[in-house]
Amino acid sequence: MGIANLPIFQALKSKMDWHQARQKLLAENVANAETPGYRAKDLEAFSFERMLKGQNSRSVATTTTNARHISAANSGNDGFGVRSTANFEITPEGNSVVLEDEMMKIASNQMDYQAATSLYTRSLKLIRSAIGRNS
Repeated sequence: MGIANLPIFQALKSKMDWHQARQKLLAENVANAETPGYRAKDLEAFSFERMLKGQNSRSVATTTTNARHISAANSGNDGFGVRSTANFEITPEGNSVVLEDEMMKIASNQMDYQAATSLYTRSLKLIRSAIGRNS
């Protein structure tokens, strides 16, 4: 078994993939901030438990509902469950994107991604130390 096939590394890789997909979706929300009628989207929360059970939903994809929207084909959700965000603020164009909220989500997502990459790196160092390769 290769190191990459260890459960800890598979879990962390899935978590990092989720953060990358969420970053793309949040960027799509910001890009459509002035698109009339656009509804902000987010990914379903990542669950290590679901991932370990192999029940992580990877079949939902976004679609373009209006020709004026930026194309959602290949929006980068990588099959993670997409949901509309519950937002009570609506712009005059009927848009539900609040840039301040999106920027907070982006910053939080980036910090969580960095934490996952740090755990991945430290786990690799621990494995290397255990087998006697301190490089």
